[in-house]
This record gives sequence, C-alpha cells and structure tokens, in this order.
Amino acid sequence: MRAFDNMASSPYGSAAERERVTTFVAHYRSLDSQADRARGLFEFESASRMGSKANAHDARVRMLELFGNDALSWTIEKIERKPHKESQADGQLEMDFRAPVKKKRKSKREYW
Repeated sequence: MRAFDNMASSPYGSAAERERVTTFVAHYRSLDSQADRARGLFEFESASRMGSKANAHDARVRMLELFGNDALSWTIEKIERKPHKESQADGQLEMDFRAPVKKKRKSKREYW
C-alpha cells in the first residue's frame, strides 16, 4: 500500500479539488520584429492554480495547439480567470428602474 492511497490524507487535497478545472483567458503577443504582428486572446482550461508555472505551461500548450508553428515565438502577456456568466431563468433582459445616482458637484473655489 502506497502512502497516499487514501486521498483524504493527501497533501494535494481531495480528488475533487485536484480535478476541478477552471477556464482562463490568456493574452498573447507576437514579436515586434515580425512582419505579420499578431495580438489577441484565447480561452483554455487548467486545473492548476492561477499564476503557477503549470498554469502558464497549460496556456502555452493550448496556444501551440490553436495556432501551430506560427506561435512558437509568441509570448503570453497575461492570464486571467474567465468571469462566470450569470444565467437567467426566464431569458428576459434585466431592466433597472432605479433612479440614476446623482454625482456630487465639486465645490466652487472662490479666489479673492
């Protein structure tokens, strides 16, 4: 029997925590010296924590899968969590009937 056969005592958390996959958005950029400059973003899924090397590796692998050999010299500038969309049960648009927020005016300075 191995030391971590019982996953409850594993230092890496439970099986559900390890298998939780989060969707991220990565922003990429090509070199400035290339004739056809590329800049954009793509989505990828990773079970790694935000900001970890494994997360950056997952983003790099996904970029190479999507764009092929063209993306070899590209760099990933930023990785963000993809915000969750709130689903509406009835499909209707939400309308806000509250009064608009009044902005306070700056006080006028009088010079003597």
